[in-house]
Amino acid sequence: MTAQRRLEQTAPWTEITTTDADWDAAEPALLTAMYGQLLLIRAFEEYVLELAGAGLVHGPAHSSIGQEGGAVGSVLPLTSQDTVNGSHRGHHQFLAKTLGHLEPKGIDPRAEVSADVRTLLLRTLAEICGLDRGFSHGRGGSMHLRWAEAGAIGTNAIVGGGVPVAAGSAWAHRQAGTDAVAVTYFGDGAVNIGSTLETFNLSAAWRLPLCFFVENNRYAVSTSVEEATGEPRLSARGPGFGIPSWKVDGMDPLAVRLTMRAALDHMRAGLGPTLIEADVYRYFHQNGAFPGSAFGYRSKEEERGWRERDPIARVAGHLERRGLFGGEELKECGARAAALMAELGDTLLEPVPGGRAGKRRIRPAEWPAASFADVGVRGDLSEFEGARYAEAGTFTGALAETRFVDAVATVMARRMRDDASVVVLGEDVHRLKGGTNGATRGLKEAFPDRVLGTPICENAFSGAAGGIALDGRFKPVVEFMYADFMWVAADQLFNQIGKVRHMFGGTAAVPLVLRSKVATGTGYGSQHSMDPAGILATAPGWRVAAPSTPFDYVGMMNSALRCQDPVVVLEHVDLYGARGPAPVDDWDYCVPVGRAAVRRVGAQVTVLSYLAMTGCVLRAVDSLAGAVDAEVVDLRWLDRASLDWDTVGESVRKTGTVLIAEQGAAGTSYGGWLADEIQRRFFDWLDHPVQRLTGGEASPSISAALERAALAGEPEVAAKLTEMAGY
Repeated sequence: MTAQRRLEQTAPWTEITTTDADWDAAEPALLTAMYGQLLLIRAFEEYVLELAGAGLVHGPAHSSIGQEGGAVGSVLPLTSQDTVNGSHRGHHQFLAKTLGHLEPKGIDPRAEVSADVRTLLLRTLAEICGLDRGFSHGRGGSMHLRWAEAGAIGTNAIVGGGVPVAAGSAWAHRQAGTDAVAVTYFGDGAVNIGSTLETFNLSAAWRLPLCFFVENNRYAVSTSVEEATGEPRLSARGPGFGIPSWKVDGMDPLAVRLTMRAALDHMRAGLGPTLIEADVYRYFHQNGAFPGSAFGYRSKEEERGWRERDPIARVAGHLERRGLFGGEELKECGARAAALMAELGDTLLEPVPGGRAGKRRIRPAEWPAASFADVGVRGDLSEFEGARYAEAGTFTGALAETRFVDAVATVMARRMRDDASVVVLGEDVHRLKGGTNGATRGLKEAFPDRVLGTPICENAFSGAAGGIALDGRFKPVVEFMYADFMWVAADQLFNQIGKVRHMFGGTAAVPLVLRSKVATGTGYGSQHSMDPAGILATAPGWRVAAPSTPFDYVGMMNSALRCQDPVVVLEHVDLYGARGPAPVDDWDYCVPVGRAAVRRVGAQVTVLSYLAMTGCVLRAVDSLAGAVDAEVVDLRWLDRASLDWDTVGESVRKTGTVLIAEQGAAGTSYGGWLADEIQRRFFDWLDHPVQRLTGGEASPSISAALERAALAGEPEVAAKLTEMAGY
């Protein structure tokens, strides 16, 4: 007879509710502070909807009216050192955290608010309206609110996108030796997103002090929880990952506070992550001031039932029951908060000249200047002041023939020895004697707490690295085994890490390095062979390094680690075993960001290339025995901001003819945008259209014959140069 044994989850799953005894035990100052925050946040949100209704908010206004209890109850026990991030519906979380930072003893709604609180509310309102005095000078708007000094590290418009970032913040807290925690807020829609589930697992495996706070408002736009998942009790997800979890009525701020206190005790004791599901309700539709019933996916009866449980009314009822506030006093507090918001709005608004009575507009002086549009996509490289630069041709130290991959491992060991903030993470980087190619050899043994082997979860660990970088105390170096995996983690790399500096006003440094392997020609097939340079060149925010020699790799990695922008360092497997000059003792120089290298001087044609294709070009030119006098330029830095237009331009003016040579597929070609830019910048000096050499349309196949047919190499370069010599 088959034996069956019921298995139980090891992590507890608990529901917390309050009684009148809990409310009676609560300190009057706590209830007063709770009421003060709830009123200010509600008045703020109502005023935002008023402005949106008048057409004064450009873009969405995702109101949190009805959900304030979850935010206020969960944030009140936090300190300024704790960090929070949230979703597109995050005004209430942001305000709760920043109000707590400014007024840690709480806000009495009967008293005038401080000048600091007025400034906070005004700057937040200005940000939502897209104005210059906002926290991000209007770039973030309603969905991207950040004030890092207060521990509010950013709300996020991508559903679930901010969850991995919070894991990075939590790791940094622990690594720095503090007992601070991170809290990431998201809704019922995000609980089904891959990045969220990956981060559940990563945080549990690493025992991070991270609270996953699920605001279950029952609808992802109009899709109900019951439609979207087979288990509508979303806190059930936690125990499956070994995470202690709680379910609580989010319309009861005191119950939420008690739940968060229990979660904080667990996390501050170093026991790992927690999950809280708070049942809340947004009174209005996804965006704007109409109820969900107006769109047919909720009933008026359902909406009325939730409004009867309003968190402000609940707190007010207990304040009055306990004799702490009178009924009229409670009403006056609400009127005072509304009047404050109207007064702050008058700072930003003015009557429309010649318009009808009551019609208002944003004061023109409040808008950011148009010239600010592209400022801060990347930094200004001022961090390189005082850097020592070197090139192989002028290097005065000792050099020796070195395998490329040995230079990779050695320079990383040197930087980790000299800079305790550098941390390496990725799949198998801690095993196999240096990962799958030996690039991290010896690092785990030398720096056991700063070399982190990860699960297979590119979204989670790349996003966590983004959070670590934004924290500012550590410099993460992420390894992707293959460049193709960038598209597994595309949200974190392109929507989050690449955009975050610009999105938050240009001031959020992101010192992150992503090492990624280009495995073209290795027989690993279509999904492990791509060259990502062409797509990376279209992604704002990233700098792209493509070293082709061991000496350059050392200097460019040093520059990447010094840079305050995120940098992708591309490595080609064909180069790993190749040998070239590298330093013997001096591993501390930089290769300047934005400096190409002329590998061969010539007068007939300019050939632009990078990575392993540079060597192919040089060998092809040599094979032609002087039939073509080619100047070969190794671009080295590939992103738009870092490309060396001075060197390219000088060569183009000399030769009048350009060939861009790449190994990989035509569809993801880097040369597409580069050829366009060259023809617009240097049209008067060109004798012919810019020529391009790439592989075929298809990605490389596993068959050796088909793979070779899909790629460009020395024979194709030689044939193309011979063709061009006849121009």
